[in-house]
Amino acid sequence: MTATISVIVPTLDAEKTLPGCLQALIEGLMAGLIKELIVTDGGSQDATCHIADEAGAVLVRGPASRGGQLRRGAAVARGTWLLVIHADTILEPGWAQVVADHLETAEGPAYFRLKFRARGLMPTWVAGWANLRSLLFGLPYGDQGLLISAEDYQRAGGYPDQPLMEDVALVRALDRPLTRLPARALTGAERYLRAGWLRRGLRNIWTLGRYLTGADPTALDSAYRR
Repeated sequence: MTATISVIVPTLDAEKTLPGCLQALIEGLMAGLIKELIVTDGGSQDATCHIADEAGAVLVRGPASRGGQLRRGAAVARGTWLLVIHADTILEPGWAQVVADHLETAEGPAYFRLKFRARGLMPTWVAGWANLRSLLFGLPYGDQGLLISAEDYQRAGGYPDQPLMEDVALVRALDRPLTRLPARALTGAERYLRAGWLRRGLRNIWTLGRYLTGADPTALDSAYRR
């Protein structure tokens, strides 16, 4: 298969998680899927940019705002498809074949099933809610990854330059339904472990509800980080 995918990874002080994310992407490189890796950084003060450079990534720098970072990354992408993945997310083995099958049989955008890299009832419950929300309402978050054609991305207007809910804004602007891929995105659980699974999960639901009813993303981001 001819390499068609530009992988876009937004980063901010991600030296601890980025290597695992990139390691998992090698599978796609070996399968001939990945055309380029773009790391779009928001001002890291650690070794993130060095890691990206050593990996041969196209490094894009700018202010810290995940929506803005993703927008800048997509602006330089040359692939006919974009695969957006967070730096603390690891795609499980076998993902490359799943993506290759999707590219051959479907044209629309897709996302992965979410699983936290943590054990216990609460990680399973929170991931289950996220997967159900994505399936019923077509609202996957960025930590589930997003596979989207460059054409669909442009037609939707791209990522808005906002610090929160940029993923929801984009998928709501799409004119095609999303497909859930039969592969998992294994994402980090550090924020949940710090804040508590129930508290963080309820805050996410509350934040989504406020955003969908018109709250300002910048104000939501300030409240979300407190």
